[in-house]
Amino acid sequence: METLIDNNLSVYTFGNKKADGSRKMKNLLGGKGANLAEMSRIGIPVPPGFTITTEVCTQYNEEGKDAVIARIEPEVRAAINSIEETMGAMFGDDDNPLLISVRSGARVSMPGMMDTVLNLGLNDESIKGVIKMTGNERFAWDSYRRFIQMYSSVVMGLKPESKEDLDPFEEIIDHLKDKRRIEQDTQFTVQDLQDLVYDFKDIVKKRTGKPFPTNPWDQLWGAILAVFDSWNGDRAIYYRKMHGYPEDWGTAVNVQAMVFGNMGEDSGTGVCFTRDAGTGENVFNGEYLINAQGEDVVAGVRTPQQITLLGSQRWAKLAQIEEEERKEKYPSLEELMPEIYKELFEYQNKLETHYQDMQDMEFTIQQGKLWILQTRNGKRTGAAMVKIAMDLLKEGLIDEKIALNRIEPRKLDELLHPIFDPEALEDAEVVAQGLPASPGAATGQIVFFADEAEKYKNSILVRIETSPEDVEGMNIAKGIVTARGGMTSHAAVVARGIGKCCVSGAGALKINYKNRTLTVGGHEYHEGDWISINGSTGNILEGKVATKEPELSGEFAELMKLSDAYAQMEVRTNADTPKDAEIARSFGATGIGLTRTEHMFFEVDRIKAMREMILADTIKGRKQALKELLPMQRSDFEGIFRAMKGYPVTVRLLDPPLHEFVPHQLATQKELAEDLHISLSSVKTKVAELEEFNPMLGHRGCRLGNTYPEITEMQTQAILEAALNLKKEGINTKPEIMVPLVGTVEEFIQQKAVIDQTAEEVFKRRKDTVEYSVGTMMETPRATLVADEIAKYADFFSFGTNDLTQMTFGYSRDDSGKFLPIYLQKGILKADPFEILDQEGVGQLIEIGTQRGRESHPGLKVGICGEHGGEPSSVGFCQKVGMNYVSCSPFRVPIARVAAAQAALNEN
Repeated sequence: METLIDNNLSVYTFGNKKADGSRKMKNLLGGKGANLAEMSRIGIPVPPGFTITTEVCTQYNEEGKDAVIARIEPEVRAAINSIEETMGAMFGDDDNPLLISVRSGARVSMPGMMDTVLNLGLNDESIKGVIKMTGNERFAWDSYRRFIQMYSSVVMGLKPESKEDLDPFEEIIDHLKDKRRIEQDTQFTVQDLQDLVYDFKDIVKKRTGKPFPTNPWDQLWGAILAVFDSWNGDRAIYYRKMHGYPEDWGTAVNVQAMVFGNMGEDSGTGVCFTRDAGTGENVFNGEYLINAQGEDVVAGVRTPQQITLLGSQRWAKLAQIEEEERKEKYPSLEELMPEIYKELFEYQNKLETHYQDMQDMEFTIQQGKLWILQTRNGKRTGAAMVKIAMDLLKEGLIDEKIALNRIEPRKLDELLHPIFDPEALEDAEVVAQGLPASPGAATGQIVFFADEAEKYKNSILVRIETSPEDVEGMNIAKGIVTARGGMTSHAAVVARGIGKCCVSGAGALKINYKNRTLTVGGHEYHEGDWISINGSTGNILEGKVATKEPELSGEFAELMKLSDAYAQMEVRTNADTPKDAEIARSFGATGIGLTRTEHMFFEVDRIKAMREMILADTIKGRKQALKELLPMQRSDFEGIFRAMKGYPVTVRLLDPPLHEFVPHQLATQKELAEDLHISLSSVKTKVAELEEFNPMLGHRGCRLGNTYPEITEMQTQAILEAALNLKKEGINTKPEIMVPLVGTVEEFIQQKAVIDQTAEEVFKRRKDTVEYSVGTMMETPRATLVADEIAKYADFFSFGTNDLTQMTFGYSRDDSGKFLPIYLQKGILKADPFEILDQEGVGQLIEIGTQRGRESHPGLKVGICGEHGGEPSSVGFCQKVGMNYVSCSPFRVPIARVAAAQAALNEN
């Protein structure tokens, strides 16, 4: 029976198979809080606790801490009482203390981006009660030193003094290990741990000027506010921007009773996945540590062991460890605790079935009892995303519509990245072996610090272990390597989430941050040296290794077929060469929405004739130069038409200003004057005449065609003659001739007249015809407003949103980089309008243009060919407007196909 929800609550409790909230309340309770409530409802053993809502975070940011604490304190105290009743312990009590954890929980998973505090409630008095209750002195002092370390970092802001330095607490730990000649934290004695607590408190006082807080309620409020503050921390802000999450979402705070994985050899902690997050394979997998807390697994301080026997055997093979040694030193949880493993396996199966998606779970074993601390839809690579969605569809857990909506279109880009060439791999030297944490291939130069990832065009970030502060550098780098950590470490989880190649847990690597060196196998590598990493095998390779284009998987092809079944818009490509056209066709493009003819003129054997045409003072001279260009253009179009095999091809007539084609350096001007047998002064004069104050608004587009109609004549002739030649080969082409930058109906009428007249002459001369159409690129605000007039004469509209955005905002695409980042930072703009279509302003013009165009021409074909044609939210807008197609770069065609299907599904 569901608990009645009080919409005025700021705090929602859960535990003991009951909950105030549910999975449907993710926006209010955050993903973690909603899932904790849901697990409680369905009978999963969850430590009791409560969630402070995301709304409180927003109020905190607006009103400050005093107002918020005053408002929610009664609910928090009541919720703490609820935990006390369930656990039979008292928060703040010295004899029978309740210890709690405080964790963040945004509505979407943001691994490691915000803060967590464990073991809260400990002090010099309550630790005596913990010892008395558990009879385990070592566990109590281990928990206490962990609490001081975590709380001081998260709440009190105690950090390393420089990036080359270790965490100050880790320095103390390493010093004691060296002194005691031990390697693992688990080897510390009770006295060692007591010494660490004393030293930790001392360094807190020295570094912060404040004693470590002892009052549990002060500790609790400090931790809650620190979690709220972490929502606006640098790493969380960067992560939100990277994924496009709004800043006004806020984070919830989850407070739970502590359960302990560090109570001895019958206790442990781990992370597991219901399917492989890297490949999507339907195998249960994960990692665990005995006598540890959860942070030990994700932080990579200790290299964890595998949960399943199969996973453990695979790991041993990678690590080149014999089976007997594996059994003795690195047993799987399945072997070590078979009953716990069986229970965990049942829960993972129940949760995947309940959520109908791959789950990422955290668990703790406390003295033989299993607790599930968290479940969430697991981060996964692009390949895993596709495979899991299609497999769940085949298994009958989800239907086609859900499968399609499970796909994040942008992540498909990962499947299109190059992979290592197998032949090149045969000659490559493997210098170290780690874990295949996130698939892919990367070649780059070594950098040791995340904030220096931009130092090289292609960088490989090499770290002992990564931390949340490294996320920006991880996103910039081509690949990531860590010496510590497993498949569920911070590096691995984040890398999979952002589609970066990653090798983790390469224990043979010796990294020296101060000297900026990496030593392995007797060889020393320095910052800037080239290495290659294979995230699918875990290999780290010497130097550069050649790559090749990927082969798309069967599931990928199935997904594309499914997308096409639901999409209502076609997906074309922007392609200027036969090679680009062929790539786009292999990805399923159903035509070309934009072929830019100007790119064809810049090749070495053509630029001379183009410059000769520009420098000519008479129509006769220009026509003579254009005559030289005609066969070249015709050949280009033949190649593109042939590659598209009968699919429509939209060819944009010459668009850029002529000054882009002339030389601006003196040496090149001299060379041109000599080639054309004219004076240098003539060349200089012409170059000066062509110079424009604002060429983006100057003599370009249809203005060129109307002032120099012979250019339009030549291009039309080349297009139609190419189509006629292909017709003889049995390929029926569908050329669509597009007039750029129209602002008045008369501009279009005059260009169309030139095109039609030239077509008539070509057909008469060749005694044959092909079907062709003439339309315009809608890229000026005025054109959208008079679209009803233009549509009377045009066969199609194609919205060129790059220029339309530029002219609507008055932002130069070339110069806006000077202020756009600041605008985004200050919230003046929510997104870069050149990346994500501005639906409010530019979009309004597109809607007006489409609507008015179809009022006077009901059958008008409408598409988009700007960069927005491959951006998912922009594709959704195109569906809403009623466009016939979108056009994008070849490698974004699969993204647009899925986005088009999702747009159609979500519109109905």
